[in-house]
Amino acid sequence: MLYLWIKALHVISVIAWMAGMLYLPRLFVYHCDAPKGSIQSDTFKIMECRLLKAIINPAMVATWVFGLILIWQGGWYTDGWLHAKVLLVLILSGVHGVYVRRLKDFAADKNTRPAKYYRILNEVPTVLMIGIVILVIVKPF
Repeated sequence: MLYLWIKALHVISVIAWMAGMLYLPRLFVYHCDAPKGSIQSDTFKIMECRLLKAIINPAMVATWVFGLILIWQGGWYTDGWLHAKVLLVLILSGVHGVYVRRLKDFAADKNTRPAKYYRILNEVPTVLMIGIVILVIVKPF
């Protein structure tokens, strides 16, 4: 029964993490159009920081903690699908790190990237999520 609770908490964490990972770059897109030093820019800075600190960061940590517990309890250490999934989750964590860096750029009014960059970056978590879900459900290898 504990396994099912951990699995549920893992899925909830993943949903929260993905929601934030999909929303933050959209905020960056709109932030690009806000004049530096404007009230609108300052509002975006607050929204971005709160989203990262209150939702994205804790959800990522929880996803990793519950996921590692599930791996340990499931005994899937040698399964190829799990190795591929962990690789994709590591890449997603790297994208998370890129978001953190971009947020710091915006916070310091040092963003040099256009809105199109953030529109493209916004698609990366979606592609990774599709691969992760397929690996978990289908277990192709």
